[in-house]
Amino acid sequence: MTTRTASRNPFGALAPVARRPYLTAVVFAVTLACGIAQLVHPPLYDVMHRDAARIDAGEWYRLVTGMFFQDGWAFGLTSNLLWLAFFGTLAERVFGRARWLVLYFGCGLFGQVMSYVWLNPVGAGNSMCVVGLIGGLAAVVMVASRRYGVVLPMQFRVIAYAAPVLAVVDTLAHDNHGLPLLLGLALGFALLPAPVKVAQQ
Repeated sequence: MTTRTASRNPFGALAPVARRPYLTAVVFAVTLACGIAQLVHPPLYDVMHRDAARIDAGEWYRLVTGMFFQDGWAFGLTSNLLWLAFFGTLAERVFGRARWLVLYFGCGLFGQVMSYVWLNPVGAGNSMCVVGLIGGLAAVVMVASRRYGVVLPMQFRVIAYAAPVLAVVDTLAHDNHGLPLLLGLALGFALLPAPVKVAQQ
């Protein structure tokens, strides 16, 4: 396989034909709408966020709705949407939409459940979904050279290998973003696009 050096758009070298990020846009819009609704009508947050006591009482829907509302309110909404727009677009281009859904909602739901049973029983936000995408992209970066013949810039490779270490430290610090990132990394390896598809896109 001929090795290509990624230049202006490193991840574009892995998926030369750009996919329009429609799925990212839809999830962005839904999350934005939920965030605006929460800001306009604050009691809505009390009904939708992750709350272990209420989940124990049978309100299991909170494990899903907790991925669309924000415990950081306006700041959390803004920052999480920026991360979603950036990493969501990259991940949708590299993985495609079906794998994107698995990474985003699989890791997000896993993070919600682990937060509920162990790490952080009360809260909300889509950041655990986004770190799942980051974990998946880290997996692609780790194998880009030997699997796809694409040499990514050194800083991408350093960040990719640092991500699981930081995720472990994050979990030991009792934060709830490390575990979904590690799951995203594992799923990323399992869902890697085939080399021939990457080369022919």
